Order: sequence, then C-alpha cells, then structure tokens
Amino acid sequence: MTALSSENCSFQYQLRQTNQPLDVNCLLFLIILGKILLNIFTLGMRRKNTCQNFMEYFCISLAFIDLLLLVNISIILYFRDFVLLSIRFTKYHICLFTQIISFTYGFLHYPVFLIACIDYCLNFSKTTKLSFKCQKLFYFFTVILIWISVLAYVLGDPAIYQSLKAQNAASHHCPFYVSIQSYWLSFFMVMILFVAFITSWEEVTTLVQAVRITSYMNETILYFPFSSHSSYTVRSKKIFLSKLIVCFLSTWLPFVLLQVIILLLKVQVPAYIEMNIPWLYFVNSFLIATVYWFNCHKLNLRDIGLPLDPFVNWKCCFIPLTIPNLEQIEKPISIMIC
Repeated sequence: MTALSSENCSFQYQLRQTNQPLDVNCLLFLIILGKILLNIFTLGMRRKNTCQNFMEYFCISLAFIDLLLLVNISIILYFRDFVLLSIRFTKYHICLFTQIISFTYGFLHYPVFLIACIDYCLNFSKTTKLSFKCQKLFYFFTVILIWISVLAYVLGDPAIYQSLKAQNAASHHCPFYVSIQSYWLSFFMVMILFVAFITSWEEVTTLVQAVRITSYMNETILYFPFSSHSSYTVRSKKIFLSKLIVCFLSTWLPFVLLQVIILLLKVQVPAYIEMNIPWLYFVNSFLIATVYWFNCHKLNLRDIGLPLDPFVNWKCCFIPLTIPNLEQIEKPISIMIC
C-alpha cells in the first residue's frame, strides 16, 4: 500500500498495487458493464414523479460517464492498437483511463454531498424562485462545472501525475485507488444513524409494533394510528426522529448493514466502483431525512410541498383509530412527511 499526498492539497487517498493478471482488461470491462447494469436497474426502479434536484442530475451524469468509460474500454479491447488524432492507443490506456476516473470519482464525494445538502436546504426554505426551465439549466451547468473542476484538479495535481507516470514506466502493474472521502462520509452517516437509533430506541420499538403497511392510491405506504384529537404539527423532535428512522431503514437497512461490514472489515473498494448510483441515492435519502428533522417545527401536515425521495416513501398516514379500513377513505386524514 502506498499513500499519496500533496502539500498543497487537502485530500488523501490510498494506492494499492496488485500483480496484473492476464485478463485484467477484460475484468475491468466486466466490472464496468456490471456497474452500468446496476445503474440502469436503479434508475428504472426510482420514482418518476420526483421534483427536480441536483442529485438527480448528478446521478444521470455519473451513469453517462460510466457508459463512456465502457465504450472506450470496448473500443481499445477490440482494436488493441490504433492511432486516433495522432495519438496511439493501446491496452495500457484502459488502465490509465480507469485510474483517472478513479481519482475523479474519489474526489467527488464531499462536493456532491455539500451541494446536494445546500440544494435541499434552499428548496425547503423556498428562497430560490427559479422557473422550471431555469432550474433545469442551473442544475445541468452545475453538474458540468463540478465534473470539469474535479477532472482538472486531478489532471493538474503533481502527485497524481507522478503516480500515473510511474505506472507507465511499470506497465505490468495496474494500481487502483481507494478514496478516503467515501470512507469518512460513510463513517459519518453510519455513526449518525447509530446515535439516532440509540437515542430514540423506545420510540422506534413502539412505532415498529404499531406500523401498518398498506396500499393507498397504487402506492405502498406506512401508517400509524393516532387519536382523532391529535395535533397537526410536529411537537416532539424525538418522536419525529423515530418516524424518520423507521421510514429510512425500511428501505435502506440492507445498504446500511453493507456499509457497516465495509467499515468494520476495512474493505478497500476501488473508487470507480464505490461511486455508484445506489450509494448516491442512499446519501440523498439521508440528506432529505436530515433536512426534515432540522426543520420539523416548520412542517405543516396539511400543507406539504417538500422534496420527494426517489426511493424512500416518506409519507406516513395517521388514521383515526375509529376507521378500521384504510381503503374506505378517499383521502387520508393527514399525510406526514416521516
């Protein structure tokens, strides 16, 4: 393991070298192909009626970059050795392109997390009043700017340049890179979830015992009975937190357990694999839940125009105890984001 660092940079990453097997290029092709199939499956499973947001645009751009990488690998594997625009391409460039993509993906976790968080905070507070078309253009150019900035940073960093140059001199090795950003971001979110779960353990247990899963208007929802005299405002952050945890873990529990295993075993996943669309949607749901909780005092159960999650159904119907069948109700008494 070799640690690379730059005096003028605030990033850290790890370099691991392995002996290159005979079919390492074919292995890279299969890995990227599998990731693209996962991207297609994830994008196909998401809800289509969600509002415009930064994370949606970035996920689509990530799927496009993965596809572009697969096309480049396929062309080089097919022609093996060719010249394009006075540049000679060989199988060495498969490893080189993957390395550059790995560095780029590795440095995107913090910026994407921060920008998505700011985006949801602004959308919740409704401080920005852009038209639908202007909002789409804003997100589009923001995503383009992020990709160009990070790629330029990667290509211009002396430490990365020296590592790529050294790899060129020893072409029988193909190192892969592990981003420290994703490790600490995953650690941060898992710890927050753990503390939140321990803090509201009793409330979570009570809710899990009372939760009902049903279908309403062709959509699966969770609902919890409440007294018909209950208030329509959120009074307890602790109770609200327990509802957020139940809704979040009902969708992402397997992914949370996977993150825990990776952290405990210190599994080093190459950055070009670790930055994927399921991971981004996991982060997206975490951010939405966080924004809801910090602004729970502003929530009005009868007037909700908040960000929608492509995967987690944050709608919890609170039905009076006197109504035995949810299907008998044309409209829920109230819909609570939780």
